[in-house]
Amino acid sequence: MSISAIYEWREKNYLVSTDSEKLDIPAVHNYLTRSTWAKGIDVETVTASTKNSLNFGIYHNEAQIGFARLITDYATFAYLCDVYVLEEYQGDGLGRWLMECIHRHPVFEKLRRIMLFTTTAPWLYEKFGYEPVNKENYAWTITRPDIYLRGKNSR
Repeated sequence: MSISAIYEWREKNYLVSTDSEKLDIPAVHNYLTRSTWAKGIDVETVTASTKNSLNFGIYHNEAQIGFARLITDYATFAYLCDVYVLEEYQGDGLGRWLMECIHRHPVFEKLRRIMLFTTTAPWLYEKFGYEPVNKENYAWTITRPDIYLRGKNSR
């Protein structure tokens, strides 16, 4: 299996693809900058983050309507993040299908640990076997939720 191999799944008029050339970075940025987890993120950061991730775009008639990415070493660990489906496409099972595609990817299938931090849609992730860590002194983090809203000079 090649790290750069492109995987695609089709269903009706929808496509999930790992082809980073298909990504609509302005569309991803537009969603993320208004999300609860990346409010105010700049387009340069979105661009860099996609260049350093295994990306999953979801498309309807060529337009990007959703996204997710895995930050991974391609061998043992991944962090699943930036998962979304545009509001007007929610309710039709596309989020579930996107997660199914991610879980079917050959890299995902061999990982020992996959992390996810979320305050939205925990019911979706539970269906795929994700469990809250909530063990004392088990998961550690540095969190800066307002980093994109700070001025560039204060970093």
